[in-house]
Amino acid sequence: MIKTKAKTAQKNRDGAAGLLYSNLSVNEKGHLAIAGYDAVELAGEFGTPLYVLDENRLRENCRLYTGGMRDFFWEGCAPLYASKALAFKGIYRAVGEEGLSVDVVSPGELYTALAAGFPAERIYFHGNNKTDEDIRYAVDSGVGCFVVDNAEELKALDRCAAAKGIKQKMLLRLTPGIDHHTFEAVNTGKVDSQFGTPIETGQALRFVGEALKAGSTELLGFHCHIGSQIFDWVPFRDAAEIMLKFIAAVKEKYGYEARVLNLGGGFGVRYVESDPEVDIRDNLRRLSGYIRARCAELGLRLPAVLMEPGRSIVADACVTLYTAGGVKTIEGYRSYVTVDGGMADNPRYALYRSKYTVLSAGRMNEESGFLCSLAGRCCETGDLVQENIVLPEPRRGDIIAVLTTGAYNFSMASNYNRLGRPPIVMLTPEGPKIAVRRETFEDLCARDM
Repeated sequence: MIKTKAKTAQKNRDGAAGLLYSNLSVNEKGHLAIAGYDAVELAGEFGTPLYVLDENRLRENCRLYTGGMRDFFWEGCAPLYASKALAFKGIYRAVGEEGLSVDVVSPGELYTALAAGFPAERIYFHGNNKTDEDIRYAVDSGVGCFVVDNAEELKALDRCAAAKGIKQKMLLRLTPGIDHHTFEAVNTGKVDSQFGTPIETGQALRFVGEALKAGSTELLGFHCHIGSQIFDWVPFRDAAEIMLKFIAAVKEKYGYEARVLNLGGGFGVRYVESDPEVDIRDNLRRLSGYIRARCAELGLRLPAVLMEPGRSIVADACVTLYTAGGVKTIEGYRSYVTVDGGMADNPRYALYRSKYTVLSAGRMNEESGFLCSLAGRCCETGDLVQENIVLPEPRRGDIIAVLTTGAYNFSMASNYNRLGRPPIVMLTPEGPKIAVRRETFEDLCARDM
């Protein structure tokens, strides 16, 4: 497969030519092109449903964070890739080559990272309910740093590290009590949360006291995470303010000053035209200036600031391609277009009512006037990918593209209705390559006895 010449000029990195991202264009055939590759041809070669991941876009996103933190922050500050957004061996290789460390939230993600050759010392192990087995596996694997969620985990980790005769590095996960008005299910920074230990109630200060008494763990500092889809720097500023004041309070009470401050997530991404464009570098510049000034005012040394972008590394690098099946109009109500995927490969609309941009990949130059809902193939009323979209009047066999599907699509995919999960094809400098193969019927029965 060769790249086709784009018909539409690309003006800037985002929002070019009426499409969400500059790696998307319309070629001379009137087809959607992804990094110059014809989406219809990709669907023909690899089948649908199909996740198409632009490796160059992914690497550019990594460099926005690595470059921004290098240019505006100080020694020790760095981004970690939050691999729960998208985890397979190829992604760990790519982000590792771009200089990012990673965080994992399960032993499965840890195993995948290690299987990809990712250095264990650059892995941070998250999770609000690590089992004793999880902890032993991570310690045995040489994980660089645990992010400890609660007092019970602290005790279990300290016991395990003592049994191994090591001093395990760790951060304590705290909740700063910030509600930044995102969807409830992705808001993780408020006081009433299953994640972390709250500052507001005084529990976090006691938690630090327990951590400092532990004999086989080394406290590096603190972690917080205020949620997802944050488009500007202000919520991170507010989180930094609370966390820096807490660091000062800990210093006063215990004489311990944190060396590391992990502010969690990254910035939001555009799913639809109405979403704002995000200037990641400028947000990082503003945030670094604020932290530098507040540390001086509070009499603190500058901690190594970490961030954990996941969605903003992979989301806009991926497009999911489907083949349209039936077109059904319920007179007086609405029309449905069904596709050969749905909630099994993208459950986010069913879970969160997440917005997406949907295109008819083979008919990009045709007038769009058909109002419909895009439905999946699962035997479930809630199996919708998007409602109230406008397409050229669909036909059976049309290739339908859903944009910005790199985050929490493959990673949340299931075998509901005994459907095999789609493959991931990476668009590399050498051409399209299968990074994760399509599941077969045999795969579905492989564990059955």
